[in-house]
Amino acid sequence: MSLFATIGYDAATNAAIADHAKLTRGAMLYHFPTREALVGAAVDHIQAARSALMKASYEDRPTGADAAEHDIDAYWRLLKTPPFLAFAELEGVARTDPDMARLVGAAQNIFDGSDGLAPRLQTSRDLARFMLEGLSRARLTHDAEAREERLLTVIKRATQILNRKGDIAELWPE
Repeated sequence: MSLFATIGYDAATNAAIADHAKLTRGAMLYHFPTREALVGAAVDHIQAARSALMKASYEDRPTGADAAEHDIDAYWRLLKTPPFLAFAELEGVARTDPDMARLVGAAQNIFDGSDGLAPRLQTSRDLARFMLEGLSRARLTHDAEAREERLLTVIKRATQILNRKGDIAELWPE
C-alpha cells in the first residue's frame, strides 16, 4: 500500500514490493504467483484500511457536532492518508486498464454504498465526496491554502443547503 501511495503503481514493481516487504522474490511468487494476484490482495488490504479509517472517523464524531461538517472535515483528512492515496493511484490506473478496473471495482462498490439513503441525501453525500476527491488530486499553484479553505467552506455550505439546513444565499456570503 505505501509504495502505491508514495511512488505510484508503475514504479511499484513486483521486485520493489518484495524488497519493501523484505521478502525474497521466490517467497512473494509463492504467495502471489501473478501481478494480478498481488494487486488484488493489495486492493483488498487497501479497502480494509480505508473502511477502518472511515469507521473510526465516524465513531469519533463529537456529541452534538454537525454530522455533515464533521464528516467533510474527516474525509478531507483521510484523503491524505496512505490507504486513500494508494486507492486514488489505483483508480487512476483503472481508468485505462480494464484488469485494474475489475480489481478496484468491487472496492469502489463497497465504498460507494448508499445504505438506503434518500436520493437528496445521497446527492448531498456524493457532491461532498467527489468535490473533496477532486480537490485532493488538484495542484493549486498559487494562494493554495486560502483557496483550499474557501473551497472546503463552499463544499460544506452546499452540502448543508442540500440537507435543507441552509439557504442558497449562504453559499457565498459577501
